[in-house]
Amino acid sequence: MQYVYAVLPWILIFGVFWFFLIRPQKNKQKKHAEMLDSLQVGDNVITIGGIKGKVIKIKDDNIRIRVSSNVDIDFVRSAINQRLVDEEEESEEVKEITEQEDKEQE
Repeated sequence: MQYVYAVLPWILIFGVFWFFLIRPQKNKQKKHAEMLDSLQVGDNVITIGGIKGKVIKIKDDNIRIRVSSNVDIDFVRSAINQRLVDEEEESEEVKEITEQEDKEQE
């Protein structure tokens, strides 16, 4: 019984770490991977280095981004940090969220 009391705090500490640190990080990685898989030509993106541009070509694990009128840069897919959402898409998403919240409240 003494061993149970000695191990119990360590189990609780691990549980707290998993719930507050490991689990959210895994969810974030999963969403980022889904975003990378859903990239399409024409999407505006920001790289991990802070370069903004428009995707003009996707081939396997390489993505070509146009950052200026005659400047194209090739990146590895994992170098894309985020996809920028157009104002029209963002307003549609906000409308969908508010409609869902309204339905839930009724």
